[in-house]
Amino acid sequence: MAVVVQRSKRYKQAAEKATQEVLALDAGVERLKTFAPTKFDQSVEVIFSLGIDAKHADQMIRGSISLPHGIGKAKRVVAFCPDHLVAAATAAGAIKAGGQSLVQEIEKDNFSDFDVAISTPDMMRFVGRLGKVLGPKGLMPSPKAGTVTADIATAVKEYAAGKVEFRNDSGGNVHTVVGKLSFDNNKLVDNINAIIAQIRKMKPQTSKGQYIKKVVLKGSMTPAVYLNVQY
Repeated sequence: MAVVVQRSKRYKQAAEKATQEVLALDAGVERLKTFAPTKFDQSVEVIFSLGIDAKHADQMIRGSISLPHGIGKAKRVVAFCPDHLVAAATAAGAIKAGGQSLVQEIEKDNFSDFDVAISTPDMMRFVGRLGKVLGPKGLMPSPKAGTVTADIATAVKEYAAGKVEFRNDSGGNVHTVVGKLSFDNNKLVDNINAIIAQIRKMKPQTSKGQYIKKVVLKGSMTPAVYLNVQY
């Protein structure tokens, strides 16, 4: 039985303004701002459809980026680190920091009320036990994402301020937040240009044909706006 998606009157009115037209980035941001507002400040995200084979590890796209103007939201960060780095991690913004005691707390209490987990390399032998808990939630620290690092204080500070982590899904798509709808147009354009440049730079050598197939811009509650990106 097919699932019928009920759309609000506001969404339907916005959809009337949305077209399959592919717009330049400036015009795309302007179009996004014309959709009827909601009672909350919507997040703005960019979705990339990439010409990669997600089944191959050497074509996976995963990384992180500090956008020029942030994303308008602080993140809750926990830090797995030796005792002598706990004070630095909490001073940098970690809501919790610790070594094996923090690992045990997550194991025992199933604590996962955080957005990002960062670990020093030496702690990963203990954090590895949390793979079944943190992995399915996308919270497992990873060197590729920059969340396994010896410079724990800097990493905590960047992620607490809204550093964006991204990875492709099984269909080869990358979804990433680039700010809030209340941001000035120029700030959104700067942030979007930064993530486009980052994704382009990460093209796998084994990827064949067109790499960036489609780029879509949308708010949390808006239709999609198609962007013209020089591929």
